[in-house]
Amino acid sequence: ASESKFSLSESRPKKDRIFLFDVDGTLTIARKEIDEDMKKFMEDLRSKAYVGVVGGSDLSKQLEQLGDNCVNEFDYFFTQNGLVSFKKGQPLASTSIVDFLGEEKLQKLINFILKYLSGIELPCKRGTFIEFRTGMLNVSPIGRGCSRAERNAFEEYDKKAKVRSTMVKVLQKEFADYKLTYSVGGQISFDVFPEGWDKTYCLPFLEKDGYKEIHFFGDKTYPGGNDYEIYTDSRTVGHSVKSPADTRKEVTKVLTSKKPTSNEQQSINGSIYWEVNQFSHSFNMSLLISSTYAIHMIIFNGNL
Repeated sequence: ASESKFSLSESRPKKDRIFLFDVDGTLTIARKEIDEDMKKFMEDLRSKAYVGVVGGSDLSKQLEQLGDNCVNEFDYFFTQNGLVSFKKGQPLASTSIVDFLGEEKLQKLINFILKYLSGIELPCKRGTFIEFRTGMLNVSPIGRGCSRAERNAFEEYDKKAKVRSTMVKVLQKEFADYKLTYSVGGQISFDVFPEGWDKTYCLPFLEKDGYKEIHFFGDKTYPGGNDYEIYTDSRTVGHSVKSPADTRKEVTKVLTSKKPTSNEQQSINGSIYWEVNQFSHSFNMSLLISSTYAIHMIIFNGNL
């Protein structure tokens, strides 16, 4: 690995806090390179906080988008949801979908997908309908060989035709016993991987290293989106974003938000305790007065 351009200092504040980012739609426009504004923003952020990336794509695609030296520029760099991972530029243990399914089951799945795709008609089809990655299959009905214009057109077409979501339902039924998860991401494809191998797969690496405040930023945070599981996980503080510019805005909010100090929190707690006691006292007095009045009325009426 080449030398890191940025210093990953250990003197950064809040050693138990990390900012974790999705790639497409969060740090970059889908499948495009990171722009200068985001580069400068991330460079500044790395001097203030611990930072990581978790994406569904393989390493080669993330290098194309984030730069040849990106593995060294983040404290943690998780590709394929964390199945191929790096910590400060050094590789961590990796896992393969082949080991999970076995060759026979994997081929049945691939053959079924190819047969299904051969039976549907789309505005256009290109090449590379299944991309094998270490921990998953990436399935693209239009084919990953499509142009930028064709990619954009398919995304709009799919919003109405539901090509990907329909195909996912078919696969879920056909391979119910395979214990697989299907996650729609990006513009033209969806991922297929073993249950539990979504982006939450990376979290134990961070927990093991003592991170207790994990801020995750992603755009596909809706059910079925490839950021949904990690966004809703109890171990993370989820931030749903719409674009790289929105990401910068959300990160800045976290950095500038002021949480109460321990002394302030004690003062707040004391104030709440006082208010609750005052309410309780007032309520009990009202109840006592009401009860006394009711007894007097009963006695009074009884003497009539």
